[in-house]
Amino acid sequence: MIRKSILATMSLLLGATFAGAIHAETLDTSAAQAKPHHVRKHHAAHENANVPTRGMSMAQVERRFGAPVEKLPPAGGDKPRHPTINRWRYSGYTVYFERNRVIDTVYDDAKTAS
Repeated sequence: MIRKSILATMSLLLGATFAGAIHAETLDTSAAQAKPHHVRKHHAAHENANVPTRGMSMAQVERRFGAPVEKLPPAGGDKPRHPTINRWRYSGYTVYFERNRVIDTVYDDAKTAS
């Protein structure tokens, strides 16, 4: 008798434990995955424009786009987890490098990216 009650209790506990795992809901993630308008414009502008892209080396950027209007002083580099960030200003945009590789190109004016 005790054995049957223990088995019944364990069955109930196991059933309750797995009830949540068995139950599923459908979640619409299309709105959550949609990028904001300004982000889409930012990436589209990079794909269509003649600007440096992520991963290019400093030498590649200078060969393809010429010398920058200004090379700003480097930032960071004080610790291994804070790599040196270099910024080169061109007419209309600034190129950001981590160590010697492009990590982003940012337009000076949002109207330029339209």
